[in-house]
Amino acid sequence: MRLEPRAETPAWLSLAAPAAALAVTLLATAGLIALAGAPVLRAFATMFAGALGSGFAINELLTRATPLILTGLAASIAFRAKLWNIGAEGQLYAGAVAATLFGTGALDLPAPLLVPLLVAAGALAGAAMLAGPALLKTRLGVDEVVVTLLSNFIVLLVVGLLLEGPLKDPMGLGWPQAEPIVAAGELPKLVAGMRLHAGFLLAVALAVVAWAIDARATLGLRMRAVGLNAGAARFAGIPVERTLIWTALLSGGMAGIAGVSEVAGLKGNLTLDLSPGFGYGGIVVAMLARLHPIGVVASAMFVAAIFVGADAMSRGVGVPNYIADVIVATALLSMLVALLFLRYRPRWR
Repeated sequence: MRLEPRAETPAWLSLAAPAAALAVTLLATAGLIALAGAPVLRAFATMFAGALGSGFAINELLTRATPLILTGLAASIAFRAKLWNIGAEGQLYAGAVAATLFGTGALDLPAPLLVPLLVAAGALAGAAMLAGPALLKTRLGVDEVVVTLLSNFIVLLVVGLLLEGPLKDPMGLGWPQAEPIVAAGELPKLVAGMRLHAGFLLAVALAVVAWAIDARATLGLRMRAVGLNAGAARFAGIPVERTLIWTALLSGGMAGIAGVSEVAGLKGNLTLDLSPGFGYGGIVVAMLARLHPIGVVASAMFVAAIFVGADAMSRGVGVPNYIADVIVATALLSMLVALLFLRYRPRWR
């Protein structure tokens, strides 16, 4: 068998390929659940009910999806221009540190001023984190994958140092945590008594902005052109290096806002376990969405539903909640294979 490029992708195949990827994911997961000794249909029903079966479940799903939308946007923006940003986790923590520096009493401002300031500070911190690797790539040809990946560990070490030193909460009973964000700097709750906050609305709004830039703005056209063929884009007069820098600023800014959302909207203060891997999860979200900004919202909700539902499935039928990681990974691999067959046609000899 060999693969040859498709001259045109049929509309039915564009719909059938993702459906087939989802079916493969469910079949593979069903086999693992059966091996664990749990009833498959009951396990899936419990997962569905745990993610969508109540108002509380839906609120938790949207809360979990909020940082995934933002880190998914960070990955999709960068990957569109072939800027491989693997450092969204560190950029998220950089944004959270910036929000902590300005939001724990350093500025005495009302909420309408302090909240946008914290969001802007987090965006600038995340953008600065990715601007360095982008400059190294454009000026010296340094591989951004290595630089951004290693920067995650460096940022976590710096955050640990700050939480044991200058940012440590004196009222925290010795725990490595920063002082809480003041009330004026907190993102308001959307539902009384629930954890869902205004960061979700901000994330959806930014997804629309990212789509508008990608589909309607000159910068979006340049980013796509650079991603498709940087040499041809340069020959056409597009400033490739400048485009990559702007891409890095937008991508890092989105991840930084994710850190602000978590620290000012959900957790309330900075800790080392602020993110369970949202930066890496955003890569999966972006790939499942085929790098489409609006698709990132739906993809993030899908991934969040799996994790929230897996917790319910673990309590209900005794399947380890690590099955969520397997489901997400299988879904990603299946989608990548589906995308391969969207672009190439198999030919048998």
